[in-house]
Formats: sequence, structure tokens, C-alpha cells
Amino acid sequence: MRKIEYSQIVRRKLKIVKTELTVKYGEEFSKKSVGNMMSTIRRLELFSNSGIRIADMYEIDTDYYYIFVNHNYFIYRMEKDKIVVVNMFHEKEDFMLKLFGISGRTQESIDYWGE
Repeated sequence: MRKIEYSQIVRRKLKIVKTELTVKYGEEFSKKSVGNMMSTIRRLELFSNSGIRIADMYEIDTDYYYIFVNHNYFIYRMEKDKIVVVNMFHEKEDFMLKLFGISGRTQESIDYWGE
């Protein structure tokens, strides 16, 4: 069974999310929401292939996968003895553009969101 390892980027972003949720909705909601994210990610220890392989979806050469949890994309890769969660993006962010310089948005999405 592979263990989960979080990059410093993900740890920092999770702290920000927790703080923002605490301010908006209270500490109990924040703990429950972040706890749900963490428990979903921990399932990768048993089911590491349950995420979506980015290479198959976008036809690019990468070993990254993603899993979508509570409005966030968690980007990870599998190594021999661990799963490394390398980054985290909110659903409104274009993670493909930030990671690979490829826009994952359609013109329809851009028109809808006005971005």
C-alpha cells in the first residue's frame, strides 16, 4: 500500500482553504469540509487508480492524475512506494493552463464565466 505525501504547495493551499472556510462558515464546517477532502484523498492509498489520468484525457505525455474533491482538483502522481499530491486548484482555475500551458477551457466556458 502506498502512502500519501503532500507537497508544500498543497499544504499551504489547504491551510488557506481552511482559514477561508472558518471565516465564512465557522470552524466546525471548516474542519468537516477539509476532513472530507483529506479522507477522500486517503482512499488513494487503497485505490490509487481511482483518479483520472490526465494523459488520457488531454492526450499529453504526463504521469499526473487528478481527483476532484469539494470544488478542488488535487493533482497527484504515483511513485513506487508513495502517492505524491503535487498541487491543488479550485474548480474555477484552469489547472491545465497553469501546469502545462494548455487551456482546458472551451470558448463556451470562457463566455459563460466571463473570464
